[in-house]
Formats: sequence, C-alpha cells, structure tokens
Amino acid sequence: MVLLSLFLGSFGPIGWLVLLALLILGIMIIIVIAKVFLFIIPAAIVAFVVWLVTGRNEVLAGIAFIAIAILSFLKR
Repeated sequence: MVLLSLFLGSFGPIGWLVLLALLILGIMIIIVIAKVFLFIIPAAIVAFVVWLVTGRNEVLAGIAFIAIAILSFLKR
C-alpha cells in the first residue's frame, strides 16, 4: 500500500490515469484470452477425438479442427 501511495503521490493525477489505463488494458487482455480459449477448445476437443478414432491420422484431425473452427466463427 505504501508503494502504491508513493507512486500515485509522486505523479499526482497522471498516476491515477496511468493506473486506470493499465487496469482497463489488463481487463481487455483477459477478455481476449478467454474468448480465444472458448473459440479454440471445442475445435481442439473434436480434433483430438477424430485423431484418436482414426488411428492417429493428423490430416483428418486437422480437417476436423478447421471445420469446427470455421463453424464456430460463422456461428458468431
């Protein structure tokens, strides 16, 4: 808490603006990462299942991944 008060106290209003900007940037980065994971996870699960079922065929797993990713993108 002392470090925060020293930082904000030494820079005044600019320190508060920097803190607010960094907080907003951090929240935006977390939201983007969460959306990417929610976009990739279903396609990865389907690709993994196809990979297991087809006897470890990477081509079919890749096709399944791309197909589910495109469908997920078009759904939004």
